[in-house]
Amino acid sequence: MKRDIRVVNIVVSTSLQHDIPLEKMAATLSNTEYNPEQFPGLVIRIKEPKTSALIFSSGKVVCTGARSMDKVNESIRKIIKSLEKIGIKIKIKPEVKIQNIVASGTVGMDLNLNVLTMKLRNTEYEPEQFPGLVYKLIDNNIKATFLLFSNGKVVCTGTKSEKEVHIALEKLIANLKKVKK
Repeated sequence: MKRDIRVVNIVVSTSLQHDIPLEKMAATLSNTEYNPEQFPGLVIRIKEPKTSALIFSSGKVVCTGARSMDKVNESIRKIIKSLEKIGIKIKIKPEVKIQNIVASGTVGMDLNLNVLTMKLRNTEYEPEQFPGLVYKLIDNNIKATFLLFSNGKVVCTGTKSEKEVHIALEKLIANLKKVKK
């Protein structure tokens, strides 16, 4: 049974602990979008690593798109460098908090989603609406939500570390094996 899962997106938040002049940032930097009438945050897109971040005037930052914590940290460093270009010096090393990890992969077996809907708890499956089954794994230590597809492909979301992703996948597979018996 070949199973495999990889992180495809890490969402983090942090605070630069400094007020940020978003208008000045938008006027100076080409890789930004700022439309305060529609949304109070500025969007900054970073080419390498390919990430995006929302920056708020309070200094709060939400970064998305990285596939590893190294890439997250590299993105935050690039944001801080961008701020230096407009005269803002960030003197702290921002504390980064993982909000969500999205991973995708396979459980290595075909899945009968109709049977799983009947036998697993915490599922939602409406094939007329969407071809995947939503399965909420609720365990004392791990909370994760899986999208399961009949070909064995899975998407996992809601975890807070790469280790949790792998533990959640193992628990999912254990639950799938119980159902198959």
